[in-house]
Amino acid sequence: MILMSEIKVTQIRSAIGSKPKQRGTLRALGLGRIGKSNTLPDRGEIRGMIARVPHLVEVEEVN
Repeated sequence: MILMSEIKVTQIRSAIGSKPKQRGTLRALGLGRIGKSNTLPDRGEIRGMIARVPHLVEVEEVN
């Protein structure tokens, strides 16, 4: 069994005024309002989504 690491993504800024694609990316990450967090697998697809909205989210490793 392979242990996959996880990351905790927290929205730290409002999506108001951001582009529709960026709002969609936040939705896909399971976020929607300031302070909401979601734990996701640390995969390339997720990292790519986070790279689209780095100014709106905060990322931390989860053991």
